[in-house]
Amino acid sequence: MGLGSLQHDGFMTTRLDKVINWARKNSLWPMPMGISCCAIEMMATAGPRFDISRFGSEVMRFTPRQCDVMIVAGTVTYKMAKVVRKIYDQMPEPKWVISMGACASSGGMFRSYPVVQGIDLFMPVDVFVAGCPPRPENLLRALLELQKKIEKERTIGKLVHGERIHIPETGATEGASTSA
Repeated sequence: MGLGSLQHDGFMTTRLDKVINWARKNSLWPMPMGISCCAIEMMATAGPRFDISRFGSEVMRFTPRQCDVMIVAGTVTYKMAKVVRKIYDQMPEPKWVISMGACASSGGMFRSYPVVQGIDLFMPVDVFVAGCPPRPENLLRALLELQKKIEKERTIGKLVHGERIHIPETGATEGASTSA
């Protein structure tokens, strides 16, 4: 059954997980955390040469309540780490993080006491972008990797007593595992 038969039958079947993940992966709204020089390369991705809007991510908001992917670009100090984490906590679920550049990923060339040696020490990171500074193509590649990750996620579940129950592949609800 291809899309050609959709014109005659008027319906098609799919899993709800697939539809939700398709919508999520094609409309990621970044929260740009441009802390230092990597931010210039992040800004270049929105220009006409690299055109991040091809991936549905041109809506860069500077309010965490409207974003679902945080791009941390640059050197993070311990003083700034508290701010970055607070903004991350204000983002609604589901949320993802891209660590852009050597400084955000590992502290870069700054092996000193005020610099965090990788943002994965205080928040979960989904994709790391290499480079100092990373090229805009690297950020677009990270966005594509994040889209692949989102496409494979399991999204449907029921809330019972504040816990999420994942529905098994067979559709049966018996023996469903609970997790927070």
